[in-house]
Amino acid sequence: MAKVKEIINMTRDEVAAAIEEFPVAILPLGATEQHGHHLPLGVDIFLAEGLSKKICEKTGAILLPSLPFGYSWVWRDIPGTVSLQQHHVEAVIKDIAHSLNRYGVKTLILVNGHDSNNSSMKYATRELQDEVEMDMIYLFYPDIQHVMKQNCDSETWHGMIHACEFETSLMLALKPELVDMSKAVKEYPDQPPLYGKSTISLGDLSKSGVFGDATLASKEKGERLLQTFIDKMVELVKLATRDIKK
Repeated sequence: MAKVKEIINMTRDEVAAAIEEFPVAILPLGATEQHGHHLPLGVDIFLAEGLSKKICEKTGAILLPSLPFGYSWVWRDIPGTVSLQQHHVEAVIKDIAHSLNRYGVKTLILVNGHDSNNSSMKYATRELQDEVEMDMIYLFYPDIQHVMKQNCDSETWHGMIHACEFETSLMLALKPELVDMSKAVKEYPDQPPLYGKSTISLGDLSKSGVFGDATLASKEKGERLLQTFIDKMVELVKLATRDIKK
C-alpha cells in the first residue's frame, strides 16, 4: 500500500514533485459538533479524514489538512460546537481550490463527512467551474441508503444519519478508543408538523443528540461499511482522473 502524501508533513519541494507526478488533491470536510454522549465532537472530521487517507493510499492523490468546521447551526448552543455560516463554508472551499490551482493541481476531490456541507460543496464547485481550470468532484457516502440497508439493522430517522448505528459503527472501525458504548442510546424523536418548514431544528428535538439506534453499532459493521465506501469512492476518483497521467 502506498504511503499517504500528507501535504501538511511535506516540504515545498516534495509537494511540487508530488503534483508533477499526479496533480490530484483530496480535501476532507468535517464539522465540530455534538454526536450524543457516546461519541466525540470530531466524528465528521475523523470519518472524512479516515476515508480520504484510504483513497489516497489507493490512488496516489495528495491529502490536504481536514476542514474541521462546517455549518452546524442546529447544535449551536451545545458546548463544543463550532459553526460557520453556510456561505462561509462555500467560500473556504473556493479559496482552497483557487490556491491549489495556482501551482498546478488539476483535480480536487472533496470528501465530506457532514451532511450539511453538501450544499456548500455543490454550489462552490458550480461557481469554480467558471473560475478555474480544475476538475472537481464531491463525495458523500455514495449510495448510502442502499449500503445502509445491506449493513445496518436499524431504521434511520427520516433518512438522516447522526450519532446513530451507522456513524457509531464507522467510528468503532476507525477510532474505537473515542467511542463509549456504555453511553450509546436509541432515540427516534417525534417530528413536529412544522419541522423543515420553520426554524425548529434538530437541537430542539433530541434529548440525547442521537437520531436512530446507536446501541446496535459494531466494529464489524463499521469495517464492512468503510470498505464498501472506500471501494466506491476509489472507483469514482479513478474515473474522474482517468485522463491524468501518473
